[in-house]
Amino acid sequence: MTPPRCALRAATILGAATAAAVAAPAAQASAQKPAQAPVKSGHVAVNGVNYYYEVRGQGAPLLLLHGGLGSMDMFGPILPALTARHQVIAVDLHGHGRTALGERPFSLEAQGADMDAILKQLGYGKVDVLGYSMGGGVAFQLAAQHPERVNRLVLVSAGYAQDGFYADMLKQQAQVNAQAMPFMKDTPMYQSYVAVAPRPQDFPKLLDTLGDYMRKPYDYSDQAAKLSPPTLLVFGDSDMYRPEHIVKFYQLLGGGLRDGGWQREGMSRHRLAILPGRTHYDIFLSPEMVRTALGFIDDADKPADWKAD
Repeated sequence: MTPPRCALRAATILGAATAAAVAAPAAQASAQKPAQAPVKSGHVAVNGVNYYYEVRGQGAPLLLLHGGLGSMDMFGPILPALTARHQVIAVDLHGHGRTALGERPFSLEAQGADMDAILKQLGYGKVDVLGYSMGGGVAFQLAAQHPERVNRLVLVSAGYAQDGFYADMLKQQAQVNAQAMPFMKDTPMYQSYVAVAPRPQDFPKLLDTLGDYMRKPYDYSDQAAKLSPPTLLVFGDSDMYRPEHIVKFYQLLGGGLRDGGWQREGMSRHRLAILPGRTHYDIFLSPEMVRTALGFIDDADKPADWKAD
Protein backbone atom coordinates (compact mmCIF):
# COMPACT_ATOMS: atom_id res chain seq x y z
CA MET A 1 0.00 0.00 0.00
CA THR A 2 1.31 3.44 -0.83
CA PRO A 3 2.32 5.35 2.34
CA PRO A 4 0.77 8.80 2.88
CA ARG A 5 3.88 10.79 1.93
CA CYS A 6 4.29 8.93 -1.35
CA ALA A 7 0.59 9.30 -2.05
CA LEU A 8 1.01 13.05 -1.89
CA ARG A 9 4.24 13.06 -3.86
CA ALA A 10 3.05 10.66 -6.52
CA ALA A 11 -0.31 12.23 -7.05
CA THR A 12 0.47 15.18 -9.34
CA ILE A 13 0.78 15.06 -13.10
CA LEU A 14 3.71 16.88 -14.60
CA GLY A 15 5.23 18.20 -17.72
CA ALA A 16 4.94 16.90 -21.22
CA ALA A 17 3.57 13.60 -20.15
CA THR A 18 2.51 13.98 -16.57
CA ALA A 19 4.60 13.26 -13.57
CA ALA A 20 4.21 13.26 -9.87
CA ALA A 21 3.69 15.42 -6.83
CA VAL A 22 2.32 18.44 -5.11
CA ALA A 23 3.48 19.40 -1.66
CA ALA A 24 1.27 20.81 1.08
CA PRO A 25 1.92 24.52 0.34
CA ALA A 26 0.91 24.06 -3.29
CA ALA A 27 -2.16 22.09 -2.33
CA GLN A 28 -3.21 24.73 0.18
CA ALA A 29 -2.85 27.39 -2.51
CA SER A 30 -5.11 25.38 -4.81
CA ALA A 31 -7.92 25.77 -2.31
CA GLN A 32 -7.73 29.58 -2.36
CA LYS A 33 -10.13 31.54 -4.52
CA PRO A 34 -8.95 34.73 -6.22
CA ALA A 35 -10.78 37.81 -4.98
CA GLN A 36 -11.41 39.30 -8.42
CA ALA A 37 -14.64 38.14 -10.03
CA PRO A 38 -14.35 36.66 -13.53
CA VAL A 39 -15.31 38.79 -16.49
CA LYS A 40 -16.76 35.70 -18.08
CA SER A 41 -17.08 32.02 -17.13
CA GLY A 42 -18.83 28.86 -18.20
CA HIS A 43 -18.35 25.57 -20.00
CA VAL A 44 -17.22 24.74 -23.52
CA ALA A 45 -17.97 21.27 -24.89
CA VAL A 46 -15.08 19.94 -27.00
CA ASN A 47 -14.68 16.39 -28.28
CA GLY A 48 -16.64 14.78 -25.47
CA VAL A 49 -15.21 16.88 -22.62
CA ASN A 50 -17.16 19.77 -21.05
CA TYR A 51 -14.35 22.16 -20.09
CA TYR A 52 -14.87 24.85 -17.46
CA TYR A 53 -13.16 28.20 -18.07
CA GLU A 54 -12.92 31.66 -16.52
CA VAL A 55 -11.73 34.93 -18.05
CA ARG A 56 -10.27 37.64 -15.79
CA GLY A 57 -8.49 40.95 -16.31
CA GLN A 58 -7.81 43.11 -19.35
CA GLY A 59 -5.02 43.26 -21.91
CA ALA A 60 -3.35 40.82 -24.28
CA PRO A 61 -4.88 37.33 -23.87
CA LEU A 62 -2.96 34.75 -21.82
CA LEU A 63 -4.07 31.11 -21.61
CA LEU A 64 -3.25 29.72 -18.14
CA LEU A 65 -3.07 25.96 -17.54
CA HIS A 66 -2.73 24.35 -14.12
CA GLY A 67 -0.93 21.25 -12.81
CA GLY A 68 -2.22 17.75 -12.19
CA LEU A 69 -4.71 17.10 -9.38
CA GLY A 70 -5.17 20.85 -9.16
CA SER A 71 -7.37 23.38 -10.91
CA MET A 72 -7.21 26.99 -12.01
CA ASP A 73 -7.69 27.90 -8.34
CA MET A 74 -4.09 26.89 -7.57
CA PHE A 75 -2.96 30.10 -9.30
CA GLY A 76 -5.04 32.27 -6.93
CA PRO A 77 -2.08 33.93 -5.16
CA ILE A 78 -0.36 34.97 -8.41
CA LEU A 79 -3.44 35.75 -10.48
CA PRO A 80 -3.58 39.46 -9.56
CA ALA A 81 -0.09 39.98 -10.99
CA LEU A 82 -1.12 38.26 -14.22
CA THR A 83 -4.48 40.00 -14.64
CA ALA A 84 -2.95 43.41 -13.99
CA ARG A 85 -1.35 43.19 -17.44
CA HIS A 86 -3.26 40.47 -19.31
CA GLN A 87 -6.68 39.03 -19.91
CA VAL A 88 -6.23 35.59 -18.41
CA ILE A 89 -8.18 32.65 -19.84
CA ALA A 90 -7.94 29.88 -17.22
CA VAL A 91 -9.18 26.38 -18.02
CA ASP A 92 -9.83 23.42 -15.73
CA LEU A 93 -8.25 20.54 -17.63
CA HIS A 94 -9.78 17.13 -18.40
CA GLY A 95 -11.00 15.50 -15.20
CA HIS A 96 -9.82 18.38 -13.00
CA GLY A 97 -11.60 21.11 -11.07
CA ARG A 98 -15.03 21.77 -12.56
CA THR A 99 -14.35 19.72 -15.70
CA ALA A 100 -15.72 16.18 -15.40
CA LEU A 101 -13.55 13.17 -16.26
CA GLY A 102 -16.19 11.37 -18.31
CA GLU A 103 -15.29 8.37 -20.45
CA ARG A 104 -12.98 9.86 -23.06
CA PRO A 105 -9.38 8.57 -22.94
CA PHE A 106 -7.00 10.93 -21.15
CA SER A 107 -4.07 12.37 -23.07
CA LEU A 108 -2.07 15.57 -23.28
CA GLU A 109 -2.12 15.42 -27.06
CA ALA A 110 -5.93 15.44 -27.15
CA GLN A 111 -6.11 18.25 -24.60
CA GLY A 112 -3.66 20.31 -26.63
CA ALA A 113 -6.02 20.03 -29.59
CA ASP A 114 -8.95 20.83 -27.30
CA MET A 115 -7.33 24.10 -26.18
CA ASP A 116 -7.25 25.25 -29.79
CA ALA A 117 -10.97 24.49 -30.13
CA ILE A 118 -11.78 26.26 -26.84
CA LEU A 119 -9.93 29.40 -27.87
CA LYS A 120 -11.70 29.35 -31.21
CA GLN A 121 -15.13 28.99 -29.61
CA LEU A 122 -14.36 31.83 -27.19
CA GLY A 123 -13.38 34.09 -30.07
CA TYR A 124 -9.61 34.34 -29.49
CA GLY A 125 -6.99 34.35 -32.21
CA LYS A 126 -3.35 34.24 -31.19
CA VAL A 127 -2.63 34.09 -27.46
CA ASP A 128 0.29 33.79 -25.07
CA VAL A 129 0.31 30.55 -23.09
CA LEU A 130 1.64 29.68 -19.64
CA GLY A 131 1.40 26.09 -18.47
CA TYR A 132 2.67 24.52 -15.26
CA SER A 133 3.46 20.81 -14.83
CA MET A 134 0.68 18.83 -16.54
CA GLY A 135 -0.60 22.14 -17.90
CA GLY A 136 2.85 22.66 -19.40
CA GLY A 137 2.43 19.40 -21.25
CA VAL A 138 -0.93 20.53 -22.63
CA ALA A 139 0.55 23.92 -23.56
CA PHE A 140 3.43 22.14 -25.32
CA GLN A 141 0.98 20.09 -27.35
CA LEU A 142 -1.08 23.15 -28.27
CA ALA A 143 2.05 24.91 -29.56
CA ALA A 144 3.28 21.81 -31.39
CA GLN A 145 -0.05 21.11 -33.10
CA HIS A 146 -1.23 24.69 -33.63
CA PRO A 147 1.77 27.03 -33.69
CA GLU A 148 -0.36 29.67 -35.41
CA ARG A 149 -2.42 29.89 -32.20
CA VAL A 150 0.51 30.67 -29.85
CA ASN A 151 2.31 33.99 -29.63
CA ARG A 152 4.75 33.20 -26.78
CA LEU A 153 4.94 29.99 -24.78
CA VAL A 154 6.04 29.57 -21.14
CA LEU A 155 6.56 26.03 -19.83
CA VAL A 156 7.03 25.87 -16.06
CA SER A 157 8.47 22.63 -14.62
CA ALA A 158 7.52 20.62 -17.70
CA GLY A 159 9.90 18.26 -19.51
CA TYR A 160 9.79 16.56 -22.88
CA ALA A 161 10.54 12.90 -22.11
CA GLN A 162 9.95 10.34 -19.39
CA ASP A 163 13.66 9.74 -18.82
CA GLY A 164 14.02 13.32 -17.66
CA PHE A 165 12.76 12.46 -14.19
CA TYR A 166 14.93 11.25 -11.37
CA ALA A 167 14.69 7.48 -11.02
CA ASP A 168 12.94 7.61 -7.65
CA MET A 169 10.22 9.83 -9.13
CA LEU A 170 9.52 7.25 -11.83
CA LYS A 171 9.03 4.61 -9.15
CA GLN A 172 6.57 6.83 -7.31
CA GLN A 173 4.64 7.59 -10.48
CA ALA A 174 4.20 3.87 -11.06
CA GLN A 175 2.37 3.61 -7.71
CA VAL A 176 -0.39 6.10 -8.50
CA ASN A 177 -3.80 4.44 -8.47
CA ALA A 178 -7.13 4.45 -6.66
CA GLN A 179 -5.59 2.62 -3.69
CA ALA A 180 -4.04 5.94 -2.64
CA MET A 181 -7.54 7.32 -2.02
CA PRO A 182 -7.70 6.52 1.75
CA PHE A 183 -4.49 8.45 2.34
CA MET A 184 -5.67 11.51 0.43
CA LYS A 185 -9.05 12.18 2.05
CA ASP A 186 -7.55 14.64 4.53
CA THR A 187 -5.35 16.43 1.98
CA PRO A 188 -6.16 19.86 0.51
CA MET A 189 -5.90 18.31 -2.96
CA TYR A 190 -8.79 15.94 -2.33
CA GLN A 191 -10.80 18.51 -0.39
CA SER A 192 -10.44 21.17 -3.09
CA TYR A 193 -11.42 18.57 -5.73
CA VAL A 194 -14.65 17.49 -4.03
CA ALA A 195 -15.54 21.13 -3.31
CA VAL A 196 -15.96 21.96 -7.02
CA ALA A 197 -15.96 18.72 -9.07
CA PRO A 198 -19.23 17.96 -10.87
CA ARG A 199 -18.77 14.31 -9.81
CA PRO A 200 -16.76 14.19 -6.55
CA GLN A 201 -17.06 10.40 -6.49
CA ASP A 202 -14.75 10.25 -9.55
CA PHE A 203 -11.59 11.04 -7.57
CA PRO A 204 -10.43 7.37 -7.31
CA LYS A 205 -11.12 6.98 -11.04
CA LEU A 206 -9.02 10.08 -11.70
CA LEU A 207 -6.12 8.58 -9.74
CA ASP A 208 -6.35 5.39 -11.81
CA THR A 209 -6.58 7.40 -15.04
CA LEU A 210 -3.54 9.53 -14.25
CA GLY A 211 -1.55 6.56 -12.96
CA ASP A 212 -2.21 4.57 -16.13
CA TYR A 213 -1.16 7.55 -18.24
CA MET A 214 2.03 8.17 -16.27
CA ARG A 215 3.18 4.59 -16.70
CA LYS A 216 3.27 4.99 -20.48
CA PRO A 217 6.74 5.88 -21.86
CA TYR A 218 6.97 9.03 -23.95
CA ASP A 219 9.51 11.18 -25.74
CA TYR A 220 8.53 14.42 -27.49
CA SER A 221 12.04 15.40 -28.54
CA ASP A 222 11.06 15.53 -32.23
CA GLN A 223 8.21 17.94 -31.46
CA ALA A 224 10.42 19.99 -29.15
CA ALA A 225 12.99 20.50 -31.89
CA LYS A 226 10.27 21.85 -34.19
CA LEU A 227 8.54 24.24 -31.78
CA SER A 228 8.19 27.54 -33.60
CA PRO A 229 6.67 29.97 -31.05
CA PRO A 230 9.29 31.73 -28.89
CA THR A 231 9.47 29.55 -25.78
CA LEU A 232 10.65 30.12 -22.22
CA LEU A 233 11.54 27.08 -20.10
CA VAL A 234 11.33 27.70 -16.35
CA PHE A 235 12.62 25.18 -13.81
CA GLY A 236 13.64 25.24 -10.18
CA ASP A 237 17.22 24.40 -9.28
CA SER A 238 15.76 21.58 -7.14
CA ASP A 239 13.10 20.48 -9.62
CA MET A 240 12.06 16.85 -10.16
CA TYR A 241 13.80 16.89 -13.55
CA ARG A 242 17.50 16.08 -13.92
CA PRO A 243 19.62 19.11 -14.87
CA GLU A 244 20.88 17.23 -17.92
CA HIS A 245 17.31 16.92 -19.18
CA ILE A 246 16.65 20.61 -18.66
CA VAL A 247 19.74 21.58 -20.65
CA LYS A 248 18.90 19.08 -23.40
CA PHE A 249 15.41 20.55 -23.70
CA TYR A 250 16.88 24.01 -24.18
CA GLN A 251 19.33 22.67 -26.76
CA LEU A 252 16.51 20.96 -28.66
CA LEU A 253 14.92 24.40 -28.95
CA GLY A 254 18.16 25.75 -30.42
CA GLY A 255 19.48 27.45 -27.30
CA GLY A 256 22.68 26.76 -25.37
CA LEU A 257 24.62 25.66 -28.44
CA ARG A 258 27.06 28.57 -28.75
CA ASP A 259 28.07 31.88 -27.25
CA GLY A 260 25.40 34.56 -27.47
CA GLY A 261 27.78 37.13 -28.93
CA TRP A 262 28.51 40.79 -28.17
CA GLN A 263 25.52 41.89 -30.20
CA ARG A 264 23.39 38.90 -29.12
CA GLU A 265 23.76 37.58 -32.65
CA GLY A 266 24.32 34.04 -31.39
CA MET A 267 21.24 33.90 -29.21
CA SER A 268 18.24 31.70 -29.81
CA ARG A 269 14.78 33.27 -29.73
CA HIS A 270 14.00 30.81 -26.92
CA ARG A 271 14.97 31.28 -23.27
CA LEU A 272 15.87 29.19 -20.22
CA ALA A 273 15.39 30.24 -16.59
CA ILE A 274 16.51 28.17 -13.60
CA LEU A 275 15.22 29.75 -10.41
CA PRO A 276 17.35 29.33 -7.29
CA GLY A 277 15.83 27.80 -4.21
CA ARG A 278 12.74 26.51 -6.01
CA THR A 279 11.28 23.02 -6.31
CA HIS A 280 8.57 21.63 -8.53
CA TYR A 281 6.12 22.06 -5.67
CA ASP A 282 6.50 25.78 -5.02
CA ILE A 283 7.78 27.27 -8.30
CA PHE A 284 4.34 28.05 -9.70
CA LEU A 285 3.61 30.37 -6.76
CA SER A 286 6.98 32.13 -6.71
CA PRO A 287 7.12 35.89 -7.43
CA GLU A 288 10.31 35.41 -9.47
CA MET A 289 8.50 32.94 -11.75
CA VAL A 290 5.80 35.52 -12.40
CA ARG A 291 8.33 38.30 -13.06
CA THR A 292 10.35 36.04 -15.36
CA ALA A 293 7.32 34.80 -17.27
CA LEU A 294 5.81 38.26 -17.75
CA GLY A 295 9.15 39.74 -18.76
CA PHE A 296 9.34 37.16 -21.54
CA ILE A 297 5.69 37.33 -22.57
CA ASP A 298 5.77 41.13 -22.71
CA ASP A 299 9.14 41.08 -24.48
CA ALA A 300 10.58 43.23 -21.70
CA ASP A 301 13.82 41.32 -21.14
CA LYS A 302 15.91 43.75 -23.18
CA PRO A 303 19.47 44.08 -21.84
CA ALA A 304 20.94 47.31 -20.54
CA ASP A 305 23.85 48.83 -22.43
CA TRP A 306 26.98 48.07 -20.40
CA LYS A 307 28.56 51.30 -21.62
CA ALA A 308 25.62 53.49 -20.56
CA ASP A 309 26.07 55.86 -17.62
